Amino acid sequence: MSYAVSQLEQIDVIGDGRCPWRPIRHHFGITSFGINAWTAPVAGDKLINEHDEADGDDSQEQLYFVHTGRARFELDGTSVDAPAGTFVYAEPGVKRTAFAEVAGTTLLALGGTPGQAYVPGGWELWAPFAADYNAGNYAAAADAARPVVEANPQYPVLSYNLACCEALAGRSEDAIAHLTASFETSGMSEQLRRLAVEDTDLDPIRELPEFQALLA
Repeated sequence: MSYAVSQLEQIDVIGDGRCPWRPIRHHFGITSFGINAWTAPVAGDKLINEHDEADGDDSQEQLYFVHTGRARFELDGTSVDAPAGTFVYAEPGVKRTAFAEVAGTTLLALGGTPGQAYVPGGWELWAPFAADYNAGNYAAAADAARPVVEANPQYPVLSYNLACCEALAGRSEDAIAHLTASFETSGMSEQLRRLAVEDTDLDPIRELPEFQALLA
C-alpha cells in the first residue's frame, strides 16, 4: 500500500503554447483514469481548445471542475457561467471550450471512455514537442522527444507519435522501430493499428515491406 500528497503548485507545469497545465495523472502515476489541470495567466485565455470527444474508439466523457477563479464554458453553442466550485459534465459528442473570466482561473479535467478500461497513452508527455511537429520541424521534434519516449516505454502514444515524426523526417528505420514498439505495448495496440491504416504522417513509409507486415 502506498499514497502520495502534493499541492497543485508542486506539480511540474507543461507548456505547449496554450495555457500552462499540470499533468496530474502522470505526476501520481495513475493508470485508472485521466486528470489534468489548466491555469490561465490572463483573463480571456482559452483554457480548453474547442473540440468534442466523438473520436471512434477514444470517445471520452469528461468532467470539468473549476478549482479557482471563474470560467465560461461554451457547450454546443450554449454559454455557461462557471464560478469556482462548479462541475461541468460533457458527453463525448458535445462540442466544448472554456475561457477564463479572471486571471489565475484553474480548471481540472477528468475523462474516460464509457465501457472501457482506461489505458494511459502518454499524450501529456508529448505536448512539449507538438509545436515543432505543427510547424513541420519533424526532425527537431523527433530529436527532442526520443529521450522522453525511451524513458517511458509504457506509453504507446509517445512511441507512435515519435514514429510519425521520424517517418516525416525521412528516418524510415527508426520510424518502423518505434511504430513496432507502439503496437507491442499492451492496451492500445489495435486502436493504433487502425489509426496507422489512414494516418498520412506514415505515408513516407507506407510502401515499405516492414510497414505492410506490421499491419498484416
